[in-house]
Amino acid sequence: MTPTEIDRVQVYLRRILGSDRIKIQPPAKAGLSVEVYANDEVIGTLHKDTDEGEISYALHITILDEDLPQLKKPAASRR
Repeated sequence: MTPTEIDRVQVYLRRILGSDRIKIQPPAKAGLSVEVYANDEVIGTLHKDTDEGEISYALHITILDEDLPQLKKPAASRR
């Protein structure tokens, strides 16, 4: 992905997600994944697809179970 493409997708994601904390980081080496950050945490990867002359971008967000908060189980309802 070119720097211009990365910038355009970053502007789009910030607008639709309503957060300037979204940052897209180009890979350190060619061929590596383009990483998407919220603040300083990697939240996913961005991929470009070209099919029959049409270009699209896919954002793959990974959420680790260990990062999820523990929720209290609801008390059993009384009848």
